[in-house]
Amino acid sequence: MFNRPLSRRDALTGSAALLAGASLAPLAHAQAPRRFEPRQAGWRTFELSTAVAVPVAKGATRLWLPLPDLDTDFQRTLDHHWTSNASQVRIVADAGQGVRMLFAEFAASVAAPELKLTSRIQTRDRSIDWGVRNAPVEDPALLRANLAPTELLPTDGIVRATAQQATRGARDDLDRVRRLYDWVVANAHREPKTRGCGTGDIKSMLETGNLGGKCADLNAIFVGLCRAVGIPARDLYGIRLAPSSFGYRELGAASASLKGAQHCRAEAYVQGYGWLAMDPADVLKVMRQESAQWIKDPKDPLVAPVVKGLFGNWEGNWVAWNTAHDVTLPGTRTPGRLPFLMYPQGEDDSGRFDELAPDHFTYTISAREITA
Repeated sequence: MFNRPLSRRDALTGSAALLAGASLAPLAHAQAPRRFEPRQAGWRTFELSTAVAVPVAKGATRLWLPLPDLDTDFQRTLDHHWTSNASQVRIVADAGQGVRMLFAEFAASVAAPELKLTSRIQTRDRSIDWGVRNAPVEDPALLRANLAPTELLPTDGIVRATAQQATRGARDDLDRVRRLYDWVVANAHREPKTRGCGTGDIKSMLETGNLGGKCADLNAIFVGLCRAVGIPARDLYGIRLAPSSFGYRELGAASASLKGAQHCRAEAYVQGYGWLAMDPADVLKVMRQESAQWIKDPKDPLVAPVVKGLFGNWEGNWVAWNTAHDVTLPGTRTPGRLPFLMYPQGEDDSGRFDELAPDHFTYTISAREITA
């Protein structure tokens, strides 16, 4: 068995705050919470594990696992460890995007490939003080990269026309971001039947007028609209780690089984404030799924705290893998790029595995909060 630890950063000391009593039972509308106020306080430490098994391999097998690969003022990585029966396991990066991932290659003689990755990471809430504008100036090259169109996020045509209409009369970039956030909340909706997290094909969504989808669709609309009017923006692809401490069932996950807990968030850059936390997709998720009825008024008492709270803030019960679009898997024999890397990926001589069928391409993801 292959077993190798990797320490990317010196372990940083921090306190871990335990989420208080969040219930995963559905909330009745009459019992709606009235508070969603993330506060940038102490760090929480999690052990995040992904275990993959291919029951019957057909020839040589290759696996790719996303890594929590951001180090910011709201997230930091302590180390990675893995075990496998692969002939080689190593960290690789997409040549175009630089996004890092764990790659394992198995000889055709390995009948049942297995790979387990465990990462120790720290997270904390993000909160914004709108009265303070002292963020350091960002690298211009990074800002340009987050203005560029991608395969599924064009910034011309209907995307630009929609963004210009939504921001007409805006006073400044912060006002533009606010108007685009509100536009997505008012015009898009969560569609529970969408497979996985969606694909983020915003041009098709706008052209058809069907603005229903999940996080990779809904936050992609926000990101694309921002870029179309000259505001750097990006998706952050990640996974929920734990229940929400604010009582919202849809804003958390059961740590012991994170199947289906993948979630992308968004950021927009405004000079003076830096990268601002955004998540209109989670607002729409609360509106559609938090109560038994579909709430369509953002001012509803159940929804209003989330509308306010997810503009500039978010809760630290989530970790980002990366911010990359149009990802190429190093070493793949299957042509084409992925719109994003948020799920385990695999292939053998029969072709690419279905990332959204974890009961067939078998993988489990879990998290454990470390409080000592």
